[in-house]
Amino acid sequence: MKDPDAPDDDVPGEEAPGEAPPGEGDPGSTAAEPVPVENVIAFPRAGAAEDPAGAPGDPRVCPPELLVPALEACLFAVAEPQAVAALALALGVDTGRVEAGLEALRERQMHSGSGIRLVEVGEGWQLRTEARLASWVAAVRGGRPFRLSKPALETLAVVAFRQPVAKGAIDDIRGVDSGGILRSLLDRGLVKLAGRSEEPGRPMLYGTTPAFLTLFGLRSLADLPTLRDLRGLLEDDPEASVVPVVPFPEGGGEEEED
Repeated sequence: MKDPDAPDDDVPGEEAPGEAPPGEGDPGSTAAEPVPVENVIAFPRAGAAEDPAGAPGDPRVCPPELLVPALEACLFAVAEPQAVAALALALGVDTGRVEAGLEALRERQMHSGSGIRLVEVGEGWQLRTEARLASWVAAVRGGRPFRLSKPALETLAVVAFRQPVAKGAIDDIRGVDSGGILRSLLDRGLVKLAGRSEEPGRPMLYGTTPAFLTLFGLRSLADLPTLRDLRGLLEDDPEASVVPVVPFPEGGGEEEED
C-alpha cells in the first residue's frame, strides 16, 4: 500500500530529483536544432535522369510533352526555313529529338486534314499552305501569285540542270538571247553568279540559289525532275508555270517576256 506521505512520481510537470531533462548533462544525447536552409543539399531523386542539354527543370530545355507544339510554334513564327541544328539550339534539345518531333508533326498534319504542311526545303524545314488551297490563300492575301513565264521557267531549268553554266550555253539550248531573263532571275534571287568559265573571254557562270530550292519545295538539286518530265508538264498544263508561293518582293507577280 502506497504511503500517503510519499511524493507522487506521476505528478505532471515534475521531474525526479537528480534527473536532468533530455539533452542536458548527457554527453551522448543532444537536442534537435533547426538546420539553416542554405546548408541543405538537394540530391536528385532516385531514378531521375539528367537531361544532357541541361539540369532537370531547366527552363531553357523544352520538355518532351511540349516538343511537337513548340516546333510548330517556332516554324509558324518565322518565314524562312529553319535548320534542325537551329531548332535544337533554340529548344535546348539534341538534333535527334528535333528530327523525331518534326516527323511526328508532319504525320499529325497529314492525318488531321490540316491545310498546313511541314515541308523540308533547301537547308531546313518550313510550314506551308497546301498547294490545293493556293487560290483561296492568294485571294485572302491579295495580289497575284508569284508567276514565272514559260521563257523564264525554261531558262531557270537550263541553269538548274546544267549549272554552273555560261550564258552562251543557255542561249544555244534555248535558241534565243537570255540576257534579260537572267537579269530578272538574278534580281529575284533565284539565280546567282557562280564564277567564271575557263573558256576564252572567261564568261560568267550561273547557278541556282537556296531560294530556288525553297520556291519549288526541293530539299536539294537531286530532287529535280528530269528535263523530259518538265517538258511534258508544260505541254500538258500551260498554267503549270504559276508557282503558288509568294514570299518575294512586290512586283514578283509580273511575267518576264523574251
